Amino acid sequence: MSANSADQGPDAEVEVVLVKAGRTKIRYPARLLSDDGRRIAVRAPWAGGGVRDFGFVRFEPGDVFTEYYWRDRWYSVKEVRAHDGTLKGHYCDIARPAVRSGEELVVEDLDLDLWCSADGTDVRRLDEDEFAAGGLQESDPAAAAAAVAALDDLESLARAGGLGSILA
Repeated sequence: MSANSADQGPDAEVEVVLVKAGRTKIRYPARLLSDDGRRIAVRAPWAGGGVRDFGFVRFEPGDVFTEYYWRDRWYSVKEVRAHDGTLKGHYCDIARPAVRSGEELVVEDLDLDLWCSADGTDVRRLDEDEFAAGGLQESDPAAAAAAVAALDDLESLARAGGLGSILA
């Protein structure tokens, strides 16, 4: 257990801070479900403004995200449920390992994403063009390699039967 997890028990509120290209992209409150020193789990309602229709899934008011972050992995996995509890799927952000400091959970998004539908039939890599254009391969080749490896690992897990094995 980390010092941070001793500071707040389950059901405490934390603020998730998503950073992209050195700037805060979004901040939102979430309920802390657990922090075992390695993995942090939080739950929050859809924090975006209004409906976001990706074509393959819609995020909308009333959706609930149970989000899993790791201090030693280059991704986060968000279980997305509709307002009625129906599982929509899992949205995965490729990101540097999470950092929790007191009531803040900071995650640096590295542009790559993966979607896995609830039934596992739709697994798709997202934003590879943004990643390539971002220049991480030149500015931090080791981080770029870790990001691509994380995306490959998540895709393999998703195609082999889902992401439940890393969330259990």
